[in-house]
Amino acid sequence: MAIIDGNVNLDNAVLSVATFAPLAGAAVLGLLPKREEFLVKAWALGTSVFTLLCGLYLVLRFDYGNAGAPQFERSHSWIDVINSNYHVFMDGLSLPLFLLSMVITTLCIIYSWDHWPEPRNPKAFLMLMLILETGMLGSFIAEDLILFFVFFELVLLPMYFMIGVWGGEQRQYASLKFFLFTLFGSALMILSFLALYFKSGGAGLEPTFDIPMLIERGMSDTLVRSTELLIFGGLFMGFAIKVPMFPFHTWLPDAHTQAPTVGSVILAAVLLKLGTYGFIRIAIPILPAAAKEYAPLIAVLATIGIIYGALGCLAQKDMKRLIAFSSVAHMGFVMLGIATLTDYGINAAVFGMVAHGLITGMLFFVAGSVKERFHTLEIRRLGGLLVQAPKLGWILGFCSMASLGLPGLAGFWGEFPAILSTFNPAEGLSVALFRTCMVIASIGTVLAAGYLLWLFQRTAFGTPKEEWATTEVHDVERPEWLAWAPLLAGIVLFGILPGIVFDITDPAVNERVTAAVVAQGK
Repeated sequence: MAIIDGNVNLDNAVLSVATFAPLAGAAVLGLLPKREEFLVKAWALGTSVFTLLCGLYLVLRFDYGNAGAPQFERSHSWIDVINSNYHVFMDGLSLPLFLLSMVITTLCIIYSWDHWPEPRNPKAFLMLMLILETGMLGSFIAEDLILFFVFFELVLLPMYFMIGVWGGEQRQYASLKFFLFTLFGSALMILSFLALYFKSGGAGLEPTFDIPMLIERGMSDTLVRSTELLIFGGLFMGFAIKVPMFPFHTWLPDAHTQAPTVGSVILAAVLLKLGTYGFIRIAIPILPAAAKEYAPLIAVLATIGIIYGALGCLAQKDMKRLIAFSSVAHMGFVMLGIATLTDYGINAAVFGMVAHGLITGMLFFVAGSVKERFHTLEIRRLGGLLVQAPKLGWILGFCSMASLGLPGLAGFWGEFPAILSTFNPAEGLSVALFRTCMVIASIGTVLAAGYLLWLFQRTAFGTPKEEWATTEVHDVERPEWLAWAPLLAGIVLFGILPGIVFDITDPAVNERVTAAVVAQGK
C-alpha cells in the first residue's frame, strides 16, 4: 500500500490507531472464552479506554488556532482501479463528534458491567459495541466517499443485531424496519457517490472519490442543473433517513423503544449524527448550488419535524418512546440550522449534535435504569421516583431541564442559536420562509417544556403507585455514577462555556462548508 502524501508521523498514525483499535479489540475478544466473563468485560473496557486515551492525545495535539485546516492527515492508495484512497484527517468539525463517540462507547461499557440485557451474552454484545465504535469513528474522519460509505455501513449490522437479539418484545419488527430504511437510503447515497465520481472526470481530469478534491473542482459549476439536483436528492435521502428527518423518521421510535439501553444510547448519541454530519461534510460543500435549491425544503421538513415530534411526545404512554420522539424534534433544530447555510446556523447545528448526544444519551440511560427497577416504562404505572430513588429522580429532572433548553445547560445552545440563525439565512434564500419557520420552531420549545415537565411530574412526583409501594428500589449505583458523571458534567460545562465547542467548529465551518456556498453565490 503506497503512501501518497508521504507525511506520516506519530500524530497521523494515532488517528488511524484510535479508529481501528476497537475493531482489533473485537477480533481478540472473539478468541477469548465466553465463560470467562470478567476477562471479556475487562478486555472490552480496556480496549475502549485505550481508544479514548488515543483520542485525548489527539485533543492535546490538535492545533486549535488552525482548526479549519486538515490535521493528522493520512492518504494511502487503497482501491487503485477506481482511484479510491484511504484518506483521513481531523478538523474542527470532526473533533467534537470523534471524541463524543469514544466517550459514549466507554461509558456504555461501564454501564453494562452490571446491566446486561437478555439473553445474557456479554462477549457477543461487547464485540458488536466495539465494531460499532470503529464505524462511528471512521465516518467522522473519512475524506473519501467510498471509505466514508464503508464506515457508514459498518454500523448497520451491529445495531441490527443489538436490537434484533437483545431488544424488547417487538425487536424483530424494529430491527428489520431499521435495517430496511437505512439500507434504502444507503442505496440512493452510493448511487449519488458513483454519479459524482463519473462526473468529476471531465476536462481531462481523473475521476475521484476524494471529498476535498471534489469540492476544489467545483462540481456545481460543471454539472447540469438537473443532474446536480438529482445527485443531491440521492444524498439527501441517504442522510435524511439516518437523521431521521420527517417524514423518514418512523423507524426511530420503534428502534429506540425495542433496543437495549446502551443500544438506545449509542443510537441517539452518535448514530443519528452520521446523517447530519453527512450534510455538513459532503452534500453541502460538494454541491452548494443544489444545497440552496433544497434548503427551503429542508427547513420546512425540519420545522414540521420539530412540531410533529413534540406533539408525538405528548401522545406517548411509554417513557422510552417519548424520549425517542423528542429526538425527532431535537434533530429538527439541528437540520433547521443546517438549512440556513450560514456559519451561525451550521455552528449551532454542530453544537446541537453534541448537546443532543449528551442529554438524550443520559435520558436513555435513566430510562434503562428505571426499567431495570420497575420492569416497566409505562408512564401511568410510574410515580414517586423522588421518594423511592431520589438521586435517580433528580437526575431525571436535571436531564429533562437540559433537554427543554434551560439556559445554563447545553441544550439551550443546541436550540436557541439554531432558531436565531433562521432570521438571516444565506443570500438567495427566502427570508420570509425562514422567519416563518423561526416562529413555528419557537412554538416547539414551548411544547418541549410541556412534554418533558409532564414526563418528570408523572414519573418522579407524588407517592409510589400501589403496586410498587412495598417494593425496595435501590438508588443510583456505582457503575451508573461512573457512566453518568462525565455526561452530567459535560451538560453543565458546555452550557456555561459554549465557546469550548463553538471556537473549535467555527473555523472549520467557515473554511470547509459555507465558503463553498458563498463562492457559489458570487
